[in-house]
Amino acid sequence: MLKIDALNQYYGGSHILRNVTLSAPDGKLTVLLGRNGVGKTTLLRCLMGVVPSKTGRITWRDAALAGLPPHARVEKGLAYVPQGRDIFPRLTVEENLIVGAASLPKRVKSVPERIYELFPVLKDMRARRGGDLSGGQQQQLAIGRALMSEPQLLILDEPTEGIQPSIIRDIGRTLRRLVDEDGLTVLLVEQYYDFARELADQYWVMSRGEIVAGGAGSEMDSAGVREMIAV
Repeated sequence: MLKIDALNQYYGGSHILRNVTLSAPDGKLTVLLGRNGVGKTTLLRCLMGVVPSKTGRITWRDAALAGLPPHARVEKGLAYVPQGRDIFPRLTVEENLIVGAASLPKRVKSVPERIYELFPVLKDMRARRGGDLSGGQQQQLAIGRALMSEPQLLILDEPTEGIQPSIIRDIGRTLRRLVDEDGLTVLLVEQYYDFARELADQYWVMSRGEIVAGGAGSEMDSAGVREMIAV
């Protein structure tokens, strides 16, 4: 299980994360929802070690992550798909994917068939440059690249942003397969309520840097989560 306990982070004089405490159970899909600017991306950056947390504790399967650089956290089994995707536009699809395996002890020369099974479009376009793909295809590439590190925990920051509805549905089905078939643990940060509700085993809601609600995914409607994150 991923556990975050009393995490605080500041930017200058601004208190961005305020005693954030949440958990993500093994083999489940946990959704973190909230409006823009409430601290969701900052939380993920702290989780991956991109920015240090001021106070608090992060543990993954009972091992503390404090002080570990991002690459060491990847070696511990964490993989991160950032907002905006950050693929390498001049590398081919296949090269982008193989870069994702750089943290593995063995050198990877080819893409496992499981990645192409999850994302058939990547197999069809494996010789194309990443920058030539559509936004939705680039998002699938970013997720595929993260999976190349053979993670135990997949962290995604708003994967539906700017993506057409048909690709959003495909991504949702793939995430569900990864949890149900492969036993992967997923932490999904999202604003798109219907997408989150359909996938969530567990949810948390963040507002102004604090966790203000949480529970079972099946209870999101009755708990009024849509109203909590409405603009």
